[in-house]
Amino acid sequence: MEPDQEEWEDKSDEGSTTSSFDEILEFYSDAAKFDKQPLGSVRRKMWLMLDNPGYSIPSRIISVFSILVVLGSIATMCMNSMSEFTLLDSEGLPQEDPRFETVEHFGIGWFTFELVARFMVAPDLLHFFEHPLNMIDLISILPFYLTLLIDLVAESSPALANLGRVAQVLRLMRIFRILKLARHSTGLRSLGATLKNSYKEVGLLLLYLAVGVSFFSVMAYTIEKEDNDGLTTIPACWWWATVSMTTVGYGDVVPGSIAGKLTASACILAGILVVVLPITLIFNKFSLFYKRQKQLEIAMRSCDFDEGIKEVPSVNLRNYYAHKVKSLMVSLSNMSRSSPSDHSLNESLQ
Repeated sequence: MEPDQEEWEDKSDEGSTTSSFDEILEFYSDAAKFDKQPLGSVRRKMWLMLDNPGYSIPSRIISVFSILVVLGSIATMCMNSMSEFTLLDSEGLPQEDPRFETVEHFGIGWFTFELVARFMVAPDLLHFFEHPLNMIDLISILPFYLTLLIDLVAESSPALANLGRVAQVLRLMRIFRILKLARHSTGLRSLGATLKNSYKEVGLLLLYLAVGVSFFSVMAYTIEKEDNDGLTTIPACWWWATVSMTTVGYGDVVPGSIAGKLTASACILAGILVVVLPITLIFNKFSLFYKRQKQLEIAMRSCDFDEGIKEVPSVNLRNYYAHKVKSLMVSLSNMSRSSPSDHSLNESLQ
């Protein structure tokens, strides 16, 4: 195995171990806060049952039921947009299907109960909404209550009838409820953590695409502007280059000349290389975060608080500190490798 590859794997394992250890400590720190609160043992069990879908059989039942409610809510929203399920009132205007309204109200009631229950048993109420999953729960129900408020204001004051358009926009925000599935899916949580910590790679990907789109759009415009009605402007060529470099290929605009087809071929091949290089880095991070989430879930499911918190769950401290020492040795080794070149550089400058 090459030294660079071995060093990369060591760093990845180190990050996975240390981060998982810190997250486990944070989890047990939150659980320890219940010991100083009234009814702490009961509230801790409720907290574990609501926040950890795989902790016990009741928590799994609640998790499955919550997933079904989310999927049912999304399904009714999609069916409500279909003409086959559209109902008209006496004036010929579309109105909500009572069956869909029943499902919607039941879903909102469950989501509200779920959020309030988690808030009541949270170990730290002041920092409850700092957690991304709790913010998603709030955003999933907030449009419904804002829509009710806007409808009441619009009915009481005809001058504010334009607020109805705002209510329509808020109804479309119900699609964000699909993000609630992240609480019950390790893959979705890992994906969110990957995107959060891969902004440099994503920026690199967008930069590569921007450079490629700008280059090939100008080439396509120069070659096809006189013979192709779809490529008569550079902005129109941006669309064609974006579709080609991402290998989507709608086919709505295609080059006709031989030079244009050769340019398109080069654009597609460049797009494959441009997309693959940063995606590899992002995939490595996703694998790392997925491994961390699995380790954290195993630690949560194996915890036992029946007699209070006596010790942190079994974590291989030897490996933890071994990775720390190994990281220090790698840093010192890199410094020693760079020192001769720095010394020679200083001599050349002198």
